Parts: sequence; structure tokens; C-alpha cells
Amino acid sequence: MSESLRLAPITPANIEMALAVKVRPDQERFVSPVAKSLAEAYVHPEVAWPRLILDGDHPMGFLMAFLDIDWNGKGIDFRSGLWRLNVTPEAQGRGVGRFAVESVAAEVRRRGGTRMYVTWEPGEDGPAGFYRKLGFQLTGEESGGQTVGVLDLANPS
Repeated sequence: MSESLRLAPITPANIEMALAVKVRPDQERFVSPVAKSLAEAYVHPEVAWPRLILDGDHPMGFLMAFLDIDWNGKGIDFRSGLWRLNVTPEAQGRGVGRFAVESVAAEVRRRGGTRMYVTWEPGEDGPAGFYRKLGFQLTGEESGGQTVGVLDLANPS
């Protein structure tokens, strides 16, 4: 992984770069396009944390975290975690995804969180193996047909 990886908030200066981030065609069914994520961030600014992943000034991916979302709509279960992760084909296998997860974990910790959640689309060649390798455990829950995983930030495995 490059030592120059960094996150940048989405701004008028880099929005076109963010919108240009695409995954491999065979991965498109597993993650929404950046444009949809930015639309969701626009309508949920209180919980969405979208960021461009850059290596120097070169876009390598996009992530969007959810921070303190009311998980079940009842005001008793607030969660934070990774909402979206799009990594460009040329950046895959170079530590960009791990950097993204670690960056969201750091932000969740900074805000006092001890657990980080992620959901993923189940299926062959999907991201389950990636998240499980990083220590996410299955919760046994589903959210919108997606598998829910949790990472214990207080006691990493």
C-alpha cells in the first residue's frame, strides 16, 4: 500500500474525480455507483461521511461511512460503519480497501464508537471474504437483503 493514501472530503474541486471512480464490471452488482452514494449523502447529511480515496492526487476509490445512524428507527440502536466502498480496478489488491476500512474505524473510534458495522451483498465473488479477512464477524442480521458484519474496535481480533 502506498504511504501517500489519504481521504479527501467531496468538494466542487474533486466531485468529477469522485464520480469517475468505477469498479470492475463484474463487481457492479455488489456496490452502488458513486453518484447514488453522493445523492444519499445529500439527503442524509446528518449521518453520511463520503470521502474520496487518493494516492497523491490520483483517485483510487470512494468510501462512504454512516455515523450514528438510527439502525432500526426506534431510537435505541445507533450504529456507525462502512456504507459504501468502491475501489478502482487498478487499485484493487494494493491495500486501498484495507486503508478505507481502517480510516472509517479511526473515525468511528474518534467519535467514541467501539463497534463498526458493514453490510454486503451476498454472492459468489462478492466482498464477504474481504470483510471477513479484516475481522468482521457475522451478526446473523440482514439489512435490505444484505449480510451485516460487525468489527469490535475495542478488542480487535
